[in-house]
Amino acid sequence: MRESVQAEVMMSFLVSEELSFRIPVELRYETCDPYAVRLTFHLPGDAPVTWAFGRELLIDGVGTPCGDGDVRISPAETDSLSEVLIRLQVGADRALFRSSTAPLVAFLDRTDKLVPLGQEGALADFDAHLDEALDRILAEEQSAG
Repeated sequence: MRESVQAEVMMSFLVSEELSFRIPVELRYETCDPYAVRLTFHLPGDAPVTWAFGRELLIDGVGTPCGDGDVRISPAETDSLSEVLIRLQVGADRALFRSSTAPLVAFLDRTDKLVPLGQEGALADFDAHLDEALDRILAEEQSAG
């Protein structure tokens, strides 16, 4: 059975130091991919964009800077945990979001009730879904390249 947790969070999309605007961002967590969180945003004039990254990265990033690759998450200020920055990057393309911490923690709490942290591997069909997801990613990369 496919179960999920979904939340819409208003975030500031930071274009530059002088320009930002608030947009709704959908967060989604599904038991068929228990290690990942999906973040989907839709900028005016563009198609929706979805990023998938580790749930644990989001959990850790609420309290301390983390992430080495395309996704980096950290508290917005070193002395306060009231806001979080989410940096997404592919090559030269970048997106930076600022969110209140409270709705992210509420979302993560709901994911933990669905699949407790550390229990992701106990889901019986995870390996099959992982293989399907990897095959889909490889096929997309081959068709794009």
